[in-house]
Amino acid sequence: MIGDVWNPAFVDPAIDSRAVTFENPTGERGAGGTSHGGRKGSPSRFVAPGERLVLADVAGPGVVRHIWMTFPPAPPERMRSLILEVFYDDHDEPSVSVPCLDFFGMPHGRPVAHASALTAAQEGRGFNSYVPMPFAERVRFELVNAGRERNLLYYQIDYTLHPAMPEGLGVLHASFRRENPTTLRRDFVIAAGLRGPGRFLGCNIGVRVIDECGWWGEGEVKVYRDGDRDHPTICGTGLEDYVGSAWGLGAHAAPYGGAPLVVQRPSNGSGGPRALPDYVGFYRWHVPDPIMFRDEMTVTIQQIGAMSFRAGEEERMAAYERTNPVAGAGWNRELPEPLLAWGIAERVDDFCATAYVYCTQAQPVPRCDPAVVLADIARLEHERVDPTEAMLAVLAPERHDGGG
Repeated sequence: MIGDVWNPAFVDPAIDSRAVTFENPTGERGAGGTSHGGRKGSPSRFVAPGERLVLADVAGPGVVRHIWMTFPPAPPERMRSLILEVFYDDHDEPSVSVPCLDFFGMPHGRPVAHASALTAAQEGRGFNSYVPMPFAERVRFELVNAGRERNLLYYQIDYTLHPAMPEGLGVLHASFRRENPTTLRRDFVIAAGLRGPGRFLGCNIGVRVIDECGWWGEGEVKVYRDGDRDHPTICGTGLEDYVGSAWGLGAHAAPYGGAPLVVQRPSNGSGGPRALPDYVGFYRWHVPDPIMFRDEMTVTIQQIGAMSFRAGEEERMAAYERTNPVAGAGWNRELPEPLLAWGIAERVDDFCATAYVYCTQAQPVPRCDPAVVLADIARLEHERVDPTEAMLAVLAPERHDGGG
């Protein structure tokens, strides 16, 4: 029932196809586009500061198949101020609580064009999720404007209703975590606290690079499953390796892993060492390589970097060692001149993560704290302003027509 619809030739009249938008907020049959004689009467609306808006409240059984959303380009704090929460059945606490942009794969309040197997930001403006969201009795989507300004919102939630739901389907949970800054030698937690049986679908991670020394992405992703304590069952080989790339991490996108967001100062053309990025955002989907768990699961990522020193930099190396304890096998000093030493070391940066986990039973996730979500993401001087944002800034808000 979930997978069959991916076959373009599959036909089943028992599946009832629906959609919720501002043009049909209930999703009822024959109830769409009734405003202004059906001539595009209510495609959008403004969401006031502090407002909690119900986007959809739908009785099941069914499956949410696609979510599309857009709001006008704006500074990062405003773009990230909209928070999505999803409640299943009769639960009072959400099983999804994530900033909207992060839910669609874009941390730091910075939309960037990309396409993956399950999410896409088309032209960096149309935000899409194709992550299936089964629900048995009921599902309710709510959006919160945690910012100081009203936001114009367009959205569409496409879903199917079914006579019954098969066994073995999980309920999607999406949680947001951030440590700003992380703690030295303590791995950042991507996902934890949900009871199985379940499946870790994947994550997107944002890094604001604080430590200005060397390569920042040597940390390994670790998955602790069903009784793992001191050491995990699954242990990767490095951050960029987890994404599916190698030897550093530049901007790219692929079906199951990628790094669409790399905010970096422009090169000065001197040919010197490449500057560290300011912000990075990357994702990984475990679709053909599923990670299942019976009772419990924790996913973490280390904060470890790489650093090298040249002959004559002994004092600089000593100062670095005082703040960045060595990791792994320690310093390699058997290097050709003029190199003095190379090695990996612990570091501290600003990490955030959105984790997607299916569990057979709906459970609460930590609710987003707007103060945590919105801190330290202001636009930098060298970042380009989206031309659409510049255009809308000179128009009266009442004239904004948003997504079309």
